[in-house]
Amino acid sequence: MKPKTITVNDKMQKDYTYKLAEPEGKNFDPDFNPDLTPKEMLELGVFGGKYMTDCQNEFPSEWFENAKLCSEKHDPNLNFFNINASQPLKIWQQKGWIHPDDPRGWFQWYCRYYMGRRHPDDERQIKRWKGMKRHAAQLKNACTEGDWTCRPKQRQALLHWSYDSRKY
Repeated sequence: MKPKTITVNDKMQKDYTYKLAEPEGKNFDPDFNPDLTPKEMLELGVFGGKYMTDCQNEFPSEWFENAKLCSEKHDPNLNFFNINASQPLKIWQQKGWIHPDDPRGWFQWYCRYYMGRRHPDDERQIKRWKGMKRHAAQLKNACTEGDWTCRPKQRQALLHWSYDSRKY
């Protein structure tokens, strides 16, 4: 596969380029097994619909065909569990969780990883994703299977990290 180059020009990045080194959705790190694709996450409703409204040109158009998006504002009603489970980007920046190449955070990293980009920050981001497993275990221990009213904020947060919290 000849690496394809992507150039990004959106509200948060100008003339940022990266290469796709792997086929879309393939050849993930063996420790990284997300439950949901970026397309599935967008269709379910994540990040109040605001997250990807100005960068759709970077990703496949089919990801956005049934995505729940709102360019005006973060709308928790667009989230699958109709609850806000997000922290402001400013908090993520203050905690040092944002890599300069992915100024929107983990989900932007995941979308690019899913597309086939491999990056020096992959190991750190996969470690962060693995750290969310404890929340899935908490749901399994505290909730009756299928009771989506149990811990909806935690369930929504897990969706933001590509864990399908509808399974617990």
